[in-house]
Amino acid sequence: MDLAWKTIAVGPLQSNCTVLGDRDTGRACVFDAGGDPERILAAARGLGFHIVGIVQTHAHLDHIMAAGELQSKTGAPVWLHPEDRYLWDGAEAQCRMWGLPYSPLPAPAHELRDGGELAFGAVCIHTPGSVCFHFSGENLLIAGDTLFRGSVGRTDLPGGSRSQLAASIRGRLYTLGDETVVVTGHGPRTSIGFEKRHNAFVRP
Repeated sequence: MDLAWKTIAVGPLQSNCTVLGDRDTGRACVFDAGGDPERILAAARGLGFHIVGIVQTHAHLDHIMAAGELQSKTGAPVWLHPEDRYLWDGAEAQCRMWGLPYSPLPAPAHELRDGGELAFGAVCIHTPGSVCFHFSGENLLIAGDTLFRGSVGRTDLPGGSRSQLAASIRGRLYTLGDETVVVTGHGPRTSIGFEKRHNAFVRP
């Protein structure tokens, strides 16, 4: 495989959406379709890709708002961890809470599983509140809202657990190579090595 990827900030809360695919086949997945579907489609076209999967790290509103329109335009199925299904099914209520317009979402077609393999060689690492995707050949981790540059994901939202989040970061993410690039759910990317040295919320 010859992988290429691009991350753009989308939606009103500027969540990071990553288009990642294989140059050899032109097939790509969208990770966290948080908004601005036309920009996501343009990013895919710019890489020479067509979208064959919509993969969600979790189902908080700011990460899913473009999934319905992307699915209708591409026919790509949605992948979601079953622990996030109740949030997915409650997306309309999430929209009302934030005062945002609701766009219907398709039913997820596939379930993500901890340790399971996804397209393009990704391995799923599940933490309550978010799934990470590790591409070992690329030294890349799409972390969703698990790990941020110098910080960690919120655990006061539905599905969160501070102790489980810390245990997953310490026991699973920090075991990856220091050179692993981390695409966070919001804000700038980081690396595993940087977080092990500087993240005050979870020490190795």
